[in-house]
Amino acid sequence: MQKLNGKIAVITGAAAGIGLALAETFAREGGRLALIDRSDTVLAVAARFGPDHRGYVTDLGDEAAIEATFARIGADLTTVHILVNNAGIAIITPAESIPTAEWDLTMRINLRAPFLCARAVAPLMLRQKWGRIITVSSQAAVIGIEHHASYSASKAGLLGLTNCLAIEWGPHGITANCVSPTVVETELGKAVWAGEKGERARAEIPTRRFAQPEEVAEAVLYLASDAAAMVNGANLMLDGGNTIR
Repeated sequence: MQKLNGKIAVITGAAAGIGLALAETFAREGGRLALIDRSDTVLAVAARFGPDHRGYVTDLGDEAAIEATFARIGADLTTVHILVNNAGIAIITPAESIPTAEWDLTMRINLRAPFLCARAVAPLMLRQKWGRIITVSSQAAVIGIEHHASYSASKAGLLGLTNCLAIEWGPHGITANCVSPTVVETELGKAVWAGEKGERARAEIPTRRFAQPEEVAEAVLYLASDAAAMVNGANLMLDGGNTIR
């Protein structure tokens, strides 16, 4: 049996990397997809899965654009059962050198946008008394990593946000959870963590490797499924044991 059984899932940052793996996994498991990305390639990604799926080109840094997109999704697909907050940015800068504009951009995309997306789907989920909100955070939310001050702060904020949504909306049939991977071997991840830097990082992970996009997608799928109905306010670490040290 397909695990999603026709449920409507919104996935942000769906044009590439983890988001693309999420889209492929959710489509395979019977989800009906509303894919959001700032790149117009998201339209071709959605079309690849068939006419029941939709792509939406949206700047998640723009509150009005988010509200307009979710209004369109509601009109096109009638409701939303699952929200996957995946989109994010990583600007790696020494703490003493972070420009205020860089800090603000990181917070706007990584922390404010997931909140705005969750707020936008809340009326639909509360009305139907069922929903799943899964947010992709990071191991950087719970450990310090050099030159990751703005990124870590934004990802840690997602854990606090998720806890509050889990408490407030849990009584209404809506669960909220996070997944927090270590480095994920997307094309970007491979480039950033190449060479000696990557070798050192892998050596610190008990499993001695980085995560794969498909592994993140499978973890999110579990949290979106009926099998995880009693999982609420959790932060699932996909880090090979890196943060237990």
